[in-house]
Amino acid sequence: MSSNRPVLRLLGIAACVVALGGCATVKGWFGGKSGKEAKPAALVEITPDIKVDQVWATKLGGDELSIGARQHPVVLDGRVYAAGSGSTVRALDLQTGQPVWTWTGEKGAQFAGGPGVGDGIVAVGSVDGEVVALDAATGDEKWKAKVLNEVIAAPAIGGGMVFVRSNDGRVTAFDAANGEKRWDWRSDMPALTVRGNADLTLGPGFVFVGTDNGRIVALSANDGSELWGMTVAQPEGRSELDRMNDVDGAPLLEGTTLYVSSYKPQTLAIDAPSGQPMWVQQGQGGVGGVASSHSGRLAVTDAQDVVWALDATTGAPMWKQPSYPRRALTAPAILGNHVVVGDFDGYLHWFSLDDGHMSARVRASRKPVRARPVVADGILLVQDTDGNLIAYRAGS
Repeated sequence: MSSNRPVLRLLGIAACVVALGGCATVKGWFGGKSGKEAKPAALVEITPDIKVDQVWATKLGGDELSIGARQHPVVLDGRVYAAGSGSTVRALDLQTGQPVWTWTGEKGAQFAGGPGVGDGIVAVGSVDGEVVALDAATGDEKWKAKVLNEVIAAPAIGGGMVFVRSNDGRVTAFDAANGEKRWDWRSDMPALTVRGNADLTLGPGFVFVGTDNGRIVALSANDGSELWGMTVAQPEGRSELDRMNDVDGAPLLEGTTLYVSSYKPQTLAIDAPSGQPMWVQQGQGGVGGVASSHSGRLAVTDAQDVVWALDATTGAPMWKQPSYPRRALTAPAILGNHVVVGDFDGYLHWFSLDDGHMSARVRASRKPVRARPVVADGILLVQDTDGNLIAYRAGS
């Protein structure tokens, strides 16, 4: 771990920059002619045109801000699997929030990134590099394993393996049955990156990895060999800060099309089996990944806290919503006909997918929301940095 300390210090600086909504705050933080920090945009009164109701809420625990992670739940077959940044993992009923089981690890453990689920297993990683696999039905511990660096991305599970991305740019595959290491692969790390690894995305025989040096890579799920790779955005600029081009959100796979965006900003559509680009949209990139409406529109949030809707076929911008600079907006989720993002002050902002106008605003928490909301079966789930998990429905 000692060899990684210079990089981790730089990651911490980047985390502070991103937490305040992007590079507009850099002058105030690091000195400059004015020495003044730009303030987050004030919220103005709106007239909501949809009703948003809280369905349930629960406390997971932990202090996510202390580790700079973005915890989010995952949903499968009507169950929510979630972890706070403490040592507890829970399974909950999606509709009611009632607990199904709770597993608690060793005292002092700090989970990060959230759990992954699949093949009857729930897996979660920690800032100490520990990986824990649990039985998805009962919460019983199945095995533990160790990687060489902190894990702040949710594991991916499929094809009899658990895939874990660690903060040194490494992807490690473990046998889902017993935790035996099967293979690992490592990407080069730039000097300065945005703290927060993109979750891995699985396809048939593929593991898709967005890297901290601005690439998207397809690995063989069987042996970790690199099948193809391409640059999402070039590291342009005079300083290391200017050159940050992380792919910091999970690639989105729909059919055979892979959507991926970069902090730079730039968003691409790629033919997943071959790695051939289908379109490239410059100037609209996502710091936390791409959301899809499954009806021809995508949404991204860029590093300047502008929310964009893009045409999924061509990448052409449909609208943009620039009213919330420096509010540290999350990556978007799409629920019905609305794009939803969280912010540093615990608010959720709901925009019409048709034209981007503000449809509703609710305050989920007094703590920041850093992780992207999660949508399943008509319910939106949001987790704040204090380990509170809240579920919402929206109606007319």
